[in-house]
Amino acid sequence: MKRVFTLTNKTLGSQGNLIYSWQKTLGNYLATAGNDNVVRLYDRHGELKEEINLPGQCTGMAWDKDGDSLAVINDKNGVVTLWDANTTRASQIDSGFRDTMTFLLWAKAGPYLAVGTAKGNLLIYNHQTSRKVPILGKHTRRITCGAWSNENLLCLGSDDNSVTVSNVEGDTVRQTSLRAPPQDVQFSEMKGDERSQIGENTVSVVIGKKTLFLYNLNDPDNPIELAFQPRYGTIVSYRWYGDGYIMIGFSNGFFVVISTHMKEIGQELFQARNHKDNLTCIGISTSLNKAASCGDNCVKIHDLSDLKEMFAIIQLDDERGLDKIGWTDDGQLLAVSSNRGNLHVYLTKLPMLASCNQTRIAHLTSLLEVTVEDNIQQDQPTTIPIDVEPSFVGLGPYHLAVGMNNRAWFYLMGDGGIEKLKDREYLGTVQSVCLNADYAAARFEGKVQLHMIEGETQGTTDERETKIFPERDQDDNRITCHAITPEFLIYGTDNGGINYFYIEDWNMVNEFRHIVGIKNIFPDSSGTRVIFIDNKSDGFVYNPVNDQVLDIPNFQTTAKGALWENWAPDRGVFITYDDEKIYTYMYSRESMHGPVVEFVGESKLPYGNIPILMYGGEITLQSQSGRLATQTLDTHSAIVGENIEENLGPDQIRSALKQGILLKRFKDCWTFCQKLNDIVAWIDLGKGALKALEVDFAIRVYRDIGDVGMVTSLHQLRNLEDRNLLSGNIAMFLGEFNQAQDLFLASGKPLAALEMRRDLLHWDSALQLAKALAPEQIPYISREYAQQLEFTGDYMNALSHYEKGITREEKDREHDEVCVAGIARMSIRMGDIRRGVQMAMKMPSRMLKKECAGILESMKQWTEAATLYEQGGYYDKAASVYIRAKNWNKVGDLLSHVTSPKIHIQYAKAKEADGRYKEAAEAYKNAKDWDQVIRINLDFLQNPEEAVKYVRETQSIEGAKMVAKFFQKLNDYSSAIQFLVMSKCNDEAFQLAQAHNQMETYADII
Repeated sequence: MKRVFTLTNKTLGSQGNLIYSWQKTLGNYLATAGNDNVVRLYDRHGELKEEINLPGQCTGMAWDKDGDSLAVINDKNGVVTLWDANTTRASQIDSGFRDTMTFLLWAKAGPYLAVGTAKGNLLIYNHQTSRKVPILGKHTRRITCGAWSNENLLCLGSDDNSVTVSNVEGDTVRQTSLRAPPQDVQFSEMKGDERSQIGENTVSVVIGKKTLFLYNLNDPDNPIELAFQPRYGTIVSYRWYGDGYIMIGFSNGFFVVISTHMKEIGQELFQARNHKDNLTCIGISTSLNKAASCGDNCVKIHDLSDLKEMFAIIQLDDERGLDKIGWTDDGQLLAVSSNRGNLHVYLTKLPMLASCNQTRIAHLTSLLEVTVEDNIQQDQPTTIPIDVEPSFVGLGPYHLAVGMNNRAWFYLMGDGGIEKLKDREYLGTVQSVCLNADYAAARFEGKVQLHMIEGETQGTTDERETKIFPERDQDDNRITCHAITPEFLIYGTDNGGINYFYIEDWNMVNEFRHIVGIKNIFPDSSGTRVIFIDNKSDGFVYNPVNDQVLDIPNFQTTAKGALWENWAPDRGVFITYDDEKIYTYMYSRESMHGPVVEFVGESKLPYGNIPILMYGGEITLQSQSGRLATQTLDTHSAIVGENIEENLGPDQIRSALKQGILLKRFKDCWTFCQKLNDIVAWIDLGKGALKALEVDFAIRVYRDIGDVGMVTSLHQLRNLEDRNLLSGNIAMFLGEFNQAQDLFLASGKPLAALEMRRDLLHWDSALQLAKALAPEQIPYISREYAQQLEFTGDYMNALSHYEKGITREEKDREHDEVCVAGIARMSIRMGDIRRGVQMAMKMPSRMLKKECAGILESMKQWTEAATLYEQGGYYDKAASVYIRAKNWNKVGDLLSHVTSPKIHIQYAKAKEADGRYKEAAEAYKNAKDWDQVIRINLDFLQNPEEAVKYVRETQSIEGAKMVAKFFQKLNDYSSAIQFLVMSKCNDEAFQLAQAHNQMETYADII
């Protein structure tokens, strides 16, 4: 924390009991009163501005809600002194009381001033109407403390051990007695399940420095009294904050936070011992979201969102003990008084003013001090004292501009030091100023004035000295934002315009119109890429070269600003930020998808900080205290650092690889992949390089992992100048076929899209493309599509596409034959059997006839199937189907061509069943089923000679058995024995010979 100024007790006329008060709202004045009967008013820089002499010692002072009037009372008379901050004049009001005035306070919400006296009398003064309402005997003893509510109720505490609540007319609304004198009365709202109808419904008061008394106006009969641990000491001060929380400071150095919610009442939510010996005061700044406690010789500041976190410690080594602390309403300044009567003022929050030029930053480090530093180049910071507390600052390569209202001061930053050049007045209150090497551009009241910084230079004319935008013919446009680069002034307007003024030619060179007004623009250092936010709080990246506008994905409507990366290798990376997070993006002018903005990730933004510079993945932040800090983005955390790949585990390296691919840092990624030695990592890197159109790098990657096919394919693309054709091929390699088709169609070789779809067998898409690009290809695609549909069983559509495939061209005879064959097959499958069979008959193809016959056979159309088999020369199949159709005549006609024994046997069985034994025997003979031939000759044809002949020829054992049985029936035992022996039935032959005295015959045969 920077000390802005110190006022000693001698200066303040104080011997220890110093009273002071900051001006409300604005905080431009600090009023002090010591023991010398003088009230002194100082400005924010410690300069004495006014002294008010009093007849006696000051006993109280207070500013009204707007900070316009300071009221002061003293211990010698009943006069209230009012000092007007606008006119700097003092006036007096006679209270009419003769006793000493001990208390005064302005209302929070109205023009009312309450004044209390030592005898308990009260005056309510309406500053607007000058009406005075005296109330005698409001209390019986000295009024010591009080508070106004937002509803203009006044609560007073008195040494008579009571508290009263009154309205602005002085009527007592509530009154309660206490067991000890009250101190530090405050109005607030207790935390409840439902909002109170009367707003601030609770009076809190310290009783006897020991307990905190909570008096609910809605429930006056049930007050709550909270006691605390004796080791804390006595209650020194307390403050309400947030949703019904109270922070309490105790004399022994403790501070405690409690909740007033009935479910949590009496519970300590937080407790800490901030000071070793004693604590004298606590304060809360809601605008800063900070709490402070003072004690011993230090002030400790905590963050209200996380009280465990110590935001800052102010050590006052020149003081033995501290007394009180007081914050300005805006939280910028913190006053600390000591027991000796000294007053120290510290800067706790600066106006967040900063400007960047390349890597140099100019920022406010004190109310009257600007520091220019370059942490990237490690240059020595330069501190520039300035004359006014600025509301804008601008930094150029050689100049600094600061200013407020309609005036700016320009400084030259040369090798010899800082030189104040001049000051300049503009035609309105300046909102912002931007500088390049020669020109400054100031924006005020919807206009921008461009002018030379150092006046006329050699070779320039008056016309190039200064210019105001918009020009007269565009006077209805209000400029809402602007920026300057070495070559261009760029500004955005409320009707959606983004305009480029080329300074060298002194001419407007580009005018772009967006659909709604422009809220802010953020160009890169050259102005060739501009982030802009429109009035709908949507974000875009604009390319002025071709007027192309890209949406920023995942863009937050709460975004406050944006920054481009200043490190050249990462050109294209940018961030946007709101109050809580930083969002990282990658803008690529060239990629597989064309120009694209990709969301990379998000990082947490420390509370109250603003990003002002981005370099190499590190963000320079400006804090409310005026300091600069750096933070590495979470999206860069694994790839920022000197030894990025050293000492990292596999998971960390994978994370770094992922970040590197998103940020297109492919050289770093190569190192990570070598460390990981993982094929998946290499493939991810290869894909990332391809998407970024880094074909040569991708070839290196795929060569390293031995993917010969990909390397060969990519080599063929290396010299492609047509970016769409190149991107289309890459998209195809990566499996993004729809994207590839779009890119091929936009290229100089749209037929590549058709070729791709044909190769992928995406026939629907191929046909659509062929209609537009190559109608002559439709028949061939239709044929291929029909073949696929036939394979998948979609016969109706297959038939349609086969029909479309016929060209009737002599050169396409083979193609047409395939289509006709398809039509024949599909006609049969669709039930148009006559058409299909006729077409198959006409075609010379045996295979077609076989295919169609097979389909008919599966449909049990036996006759047609057999006919086609026969026509195709497939006699075995034809005969088989004729058999199923029981068309024996046809089978008989085909037998001479049939080679299958099975069919001959089937035919023979059929003839046998019909009693046509001779034909059956012939068929069995063709089938070489000799046993059946022998059986037929014996059983049905009564032709044993023929049977014996076949037995002898074929040596059939079964046949011999049948012949033996035949001869047995005829009682020709000699022949029977002979054939039994032939059939190897020796036992039967022996028994037969024995039974019929044929042993000699048996012996001869043996």
